[in-house]
Amino acid sequence: MTPPQRGPEGVGLLDRRPGLLVLVDPSRTRPEHAAEVARAAREAGAAGLMIGSSFDGTQDTERVARAMREAAAGLPVALFPGSALQLTADVDLVLFLSLISGRNPQYLIEEHVRAVPFLTRHPVPTLSTGYILVDGGRVTSVEAVSQTRPLPADKPELLAAHATAAQLIGMQAIYLDAGSGAPRPVAAELIRACRAAVPGLTLFVGGGIRTPEQVRAARAAGADFVVVGTAVEEHDASAVSGVNHLRALVHAVAR
Repeated sequence: MTPPQRGPEGVGLLDRRPGLLVLVDPSRTRPEHAAEVARAAREAGAAGLMIGSSFDGTQDTERVARAMREAAAGLPVALFPGSALQLTADVDLVLFLSLISGRNPQYLIEEHVRAVPFLTRHPVPTLSTGYILVDGGRVTSVEAVSQTRPLPADKPELLAAHATAAQLIGMQAIYLDAGSGAPRPVAAELIRACRAAVPGLTLFVGGGIRTPEQVRAARAAGADFVVVGTAVEEHDASAVSGVNHLRALVHAVAR
């Protein structure tokens, strides 16, 4: 069978640049709570939702994704998969991630090959994305699970070289990640270096971003999408204060 043609065109998420994306981890979020987060994100004006985890759990991923799409109809939902086992058709876009900061073949090509049967049956749009893990001050789940080391936070030229290599290979986006809950987000200097190296690629930045000031700094340095997860987990999405916090993060992207 010939795989169906896929691409980011018409998905909707990329048309919402620049913007804030709210990330939900299905391994530690119940579907009903994920729905609350999705509704809060829509009310606050987020550009879209993301779902992803470093740990496998296909059933949880599918249930959480479905709950989020139903709760925030019209808001794009993108999957940030930790492996091919997490794939679900209940999303609008799959970030087809290659962990280019590491050298573990499982996350450079093996998981992608394993994803082919699913994507052949379910033509979910994909976005080829170079995933770069940056040292955020502690060992993250991604680092532990992938058995790879992040790039150092004081070597912008090394990060820029990886991003350029991704572009030369043909990737369409770069995702800079300090890791969930990182004490130190990706520095503005690193974001600027990446942006200068690949001005035409979509640039996602996440990990350890909790405040409007950090969102504003990432956007000013060149991020197209700023991704927050822990910042939302630390606030009650069903409460007015939680929505107000999210709204402040959303507004910081535009300033």
